[in-house]
Amino acid sequence: MTAHLHRLPAGSVDLATLPTDATPGFVGGKKKGAAALAALGDELSDLQERLWAERTTGSRRRVLLVLQGMDTSGKGGVLRHTVGLVDPQGVKITSFKAPSAEERQHDFLWRIRRGVPEPGFVGVFDRSHYEDVLIVRVHQLADAQTVEQRYDQINAFEAELAADGVVILKCMLHISPEQQRERLLARLDDEEKHWKFNPADIDERAFWSHYRTAYEIALEHTNTEIAPWYVVPADRKWYRNLVIGQLLLETLRGMGLRWPAADFDVEEQRRRLLEEPAPS
Repeated sequence: MTAHLHRLPAGSVDLATLPTDATPGFVGGKKKGAAALAALGDELSDLQERLWAERTTGSRRRVLLVLQGMDTSGKGGVLRHTVGLVDPQGVKITSFKAPSAEERQHDFLWRIRRGVPEPGFVGVFDRSHYEDVLIVRVHQLADAQTVEQRYDQINAFEAELAADGVVILKCMLHISPEQQRERLLARLDDEEKHWKFNPADIDERAFWSHYRTAYEIALEHTNTEIAPWYVVPADRKWYRNLVIGQLLLETLRGMGLRWPAADFDVEEQRRRLLEEPAPS
């Protein structure tokens, strides 16, 4: 499949025209999709290790996967099933909840900068700086002028990251309100999932149309060549996970990663090992 089918084109955005349950580019169902995702594992691990190895040469390159979506859209599922395919020592996951008292004393990008992955890492933002133009806009937690200014600030910030070697992969997990209701009900029906349920999620459903508008504005204003958006259908969990996996794979492939060349004489070190006396 070609995950880039989900790249958002430039221009105005109407999320109502983008399906939440389609599976373009893939023929088959859940079982076949899970197998296809697993099949990505070896190459993903190989490329991630090359990225990790590059850091030993002073390379600044890293990947930042931004996951943004409504509650139950599957950010945690992507972390478990897709990001979980690679070596965890090379992954940095940062979750952004409501800002703390300390974080509120700084500009909205302060805490985001602290979460940017170091060279060699695949970083993941579970929610991100986009919360400050989404929930903040919906609930009017900042004045309109401040929110409008943040789009330009976000674009400048992402351009700054790209110039420093960060390859940015931004994915909106596009879920329908009907599917969200089903997932919330599933949590209520299973006592082992009650800990995941937040009554406030039901309150937020009343603002669904407002969130859709906020997303459309944010996507339109921040869909740049440096950091384009991908809108991923999220009603089918297996397809969502597969698309993110394929996008991550295509991103790493596109970096042209190579194993660092030896900075020593390989044959000389081989000779030394072969000629050393047996351990006593």
